[in-house]
Amino acid sequence: MTWTQQDGLEAVETGIPSNYSRLIARELDLTLSQLPTLLHGTGLPIQQFLSEDNLLTPAQQIQILRNALALSGQPEFGLRVGKRLTPATHGAMGFAASSSPDLLSALQAIHTFLPTRVSVIQLHLQQIEDHLECRLAFLMQLDDDLQRCVAETIIMTLLAFGEFIVGRPLYEAEIGFSYPPPQYHATYSECMSGRVRFGCDQLMLRLPMVLCREPNASANNENYRLALRQCESMLAELQTQKPSYQTRLKKMMLSRPPGTLSEEEAAAALFMSKRTLARKLKQEDSSFRQIRDEILSRQAADYLSGSQLSVESIASLLNYHDNSSFRRAFKRWFGRSPTQYRQHGDSSDTTPRS
Repeated sequence: MTWTQQDGLEAVETGIPSNYSRLIARELDLTLSQLPTLLHGTGLPIQQFLSEDNLLTPAQQIQILRNALALSGQPEFGLRVGKRLTPATHGAMGFAASSSPDLLSALQAIHTFLPTRVSVIQLHLQQIEDHLECRLAFLMQLDDDLQRCVAETIIMTLLAFGEFIVGRPLYEAEIGFSYPPPQYHATYSECMSGRVRFGCDQLMLRLPMVLCREPNASANNENYRLALRQCESMLAELQTQKPSYQTRLKKMMLSRPPGTLSEEEAAAALFMSKRTLARKLKQEDSSFRQIRDEILSRQAADYLSGSQLSVESIASLLNYHDNSSFRRAFKRWFGRSPTQYRQHGDSSDTTPRS
């Protein structure tokens, strides 16, 4: 059996969350005054780089990684970064994978939603007899040092998810790298469980199916479903080859805690004034408030219909300062209270009002 990603996503230059690059800065132990060296050639202002969940282009991310390799002076820097990456580092995708029923479901979630996190590499899953092969393909041309660095990091990421779910090192894993053994190849066995081989046809992780189907002791069905919904929303926004300003804004909002992105922050991230952003959204028959309401109303409706969370808890999750504000907003969206929606939502029109 083979799992393939949705057609068309390979060509989309999706944004990469900047938290990965801030993690790189911490690994290098850089001070604020040293950040310009890490950001050299990216055109990124320091303030924008430090903004939580700001999105980078693939070219900016690769340049930061190139600069980091030079600053570290260590060819094994990819292994150092890989050690820092936990499931929680990967946002909604990591939440969905870590709460999955088993390792197979987790890898399928990563396979499907990887474009929402990283757009320079693609994951293919294929079951061959009693093993699952996780094959990774680069979507950008990288020089040898960068390709090795990214390969080390992504393999350690997959192993970290596996070890979190199974609860132990993946001794049964077979790892194949497509490059010759580097000078520091002995370090691989210290960082990675399983058997490591070099000079393979393709970057690959191979796991026994019996291991992939072991139940996840940390599985949480409600968290899993909620995280999948958020990932699906984010993925849907990536389908447009030439994203509108509405799409860009939705992607930014979905990449941050609900309701926390301000219009000023959104305009700054798009390198324009608040007035210019409002004008461009008006040309698309939309507005910042309309898009914000669309996302918050959809998330509120999902929580009410798909969970047993209290109205107070949902208001808190959506970053409303008090329950009454949330209840007023909800009634404006749907013409009824959250309690009435939960009781009759499945049999009524659930489309929010403009």
